[in-house]
Amino acid sequence: MIMHCVLVRFRSEVQAEEKQAIYDGIAALQSVIDGIVDVKAGPNVSPEGLDCGYMDGFVVTFENAGARDTYLDHPDHKAVGYKLVEAAAGGQSGILVFDWKV
Repeated sequence: MIMHCVLVRFRSEVQAEEKQAIYDGIAALQSVIDGIVDVKAGPNVSPEGLDCGYMDGFVVTFENAGARDTYLDHPDHKAVGYKLVEAAAGGQSGILVFDWKV
């Protein structure tokens, strides 16, 4: 399996409803892209203070790297990804992606 972790620094004016709409769009991909096992999203709740400004994030779990690659190229992913980049502080520089094989 592949865990696709995305941390986000949203622009300060982005409201909770807009964040949730983005997360809902990501979760909806599970019904249209084969190989997505699970989607979880939400705010950082760590008390450590090591978030570097990434106060929100989501994890998409895939059956394998092929499913992840299909997701990355899928037009519905690109559409929700565009909304995420628009909402992130500094655009793409406000997003951190880390994938690992589990």
